[in-house]
Amino acid sequence: MRLLKGAFLVMGLVGYGSACAFGQTLIVGNDEKQGVDQNFKPILREPGHDTLSVIDISSPATPRITATIPLINSVVGPPTNLAVTPSGDMALVANSLAPVVQGWGRRLEPDNKVFVVDLKAKPPQIIGTVTVGKQPSGLAISPSGNLALVTNRGDGTISVLAIRGRDVLVIGTVPIGAPEDQVSAVAITPDGKHALATRPAANKVALLAIDGDKVTYEKHDLPTGIFPYNVAITPDGRLALAADNGNGGSSDGNVDTVGVIDLADDPPRVIDHVTVGDSPEGLAISPKGNLAVSVQAEGSNTPKTAFYHHAGGSVAVLAINGNKVTKVGSITVGALPEAVAFSADGSRIYIGNFLDRDLSILRVDGTNVTDTGQRFKMPGQPASMRAGPQ
Repeated sequence: MRLLKGAFLVMGLVGYGSACAFGQTLIVGNDEKQGVDQNFKPILREPGHDTLSVIDISSPATPRITATIPLINSVVGPPTNLAVTPSGDMALVANSLAPVVQGWGRRLEPDNKVFVVDLKAKPPQIIGTVTVGKQPSGLAISPSGNLALVTNRGDGTISVLAIRGRDVLVIGTVPIGAPEDQVSAVAITPDGKHALATRPAANKVALLAIDGDKVTYEKHDLPTGIFPYNVAITPDGRLALAADNGNGGSSDGNVDTVGVIDLADDPPRVIDHVTVGDSPEGLAISPKGNLAVSVQAEGSNTPKTAFYHHAGGSVAVLAINGNKVTKVGSITVGALPEAVAFSADGSRIYIGNFLDRDLSILRVDGTNVTDTGQRFKMPGQPASMRAGPQ
């Protein structure tokens, strides 16, 4: 696909302005079904206890839970299965796996549901359910708020959703790979004209064009690295980052990378790989555009006998200067960190520690990031997290 450089330069100006409207609400999906026992052996608990927490981060240093509602969701997939509309009125939450109970046995099978949540209701409530493709995993809402994309990991497609007020409808399905490609995450450019979607098992990131409600994939792929599992775009629209997981969703003791994509070039291309840690998954870019962080599991959910086991995961701090991305620090956080989000002013970073059932709160000063030591307790295991809009 041929893309004009000029279009991306205009997109950059639009993206810069939209960063100022970054939301004050943090939503967190808590998966209570999956976990590990005292020997770090995976277990599947009784279903029916998953929740969605709504957190006020208007005072970034002192987040406050305003509501927690029952809502099924899953830690399986990148921690980007939910998003807030630019208005802050609604959220969409995709569920990738649903529990099946047969007698004393339990298992998880692919789901096909996206839930529409009214965030302004008191308390917030589910107002609709949309049926999409098989195993919806990653989700993004356009800056205009009238379009959403959902990656269907189980069938290699993206569902296109139209948002009209409180109504959400499926208006199209875009094939971008085989089911074996495990299409997992998606991000929309600040001007709403393009999107990037990861095809982890194919080791590629797909480039899509958006024209109103029409979304097309013209077979242009970017080879960012091994198993690109998550993707994010800078507020000025000039760069994209891909978390290259390396081992299909789990730690293996080897360092992995974040791929850097130059979207301002014609055509867009991969220009760098930044070494981070073992198994990056969570990925977020500051609304200021000068900083990004990737979150690594570092074997913190593996048995202590594993040579790569660590008590906590890590956060790699990445400084962004033009089209150059440099790792400038690393911070140890809790066990099996998954999700990550910035506050609206970029002064705080929230990390969801799944096994510890809390959030680490990091302080940001320029490109210097430090751990405040504050742990914010959650009512469940934080599997995914977004601060709107995304």
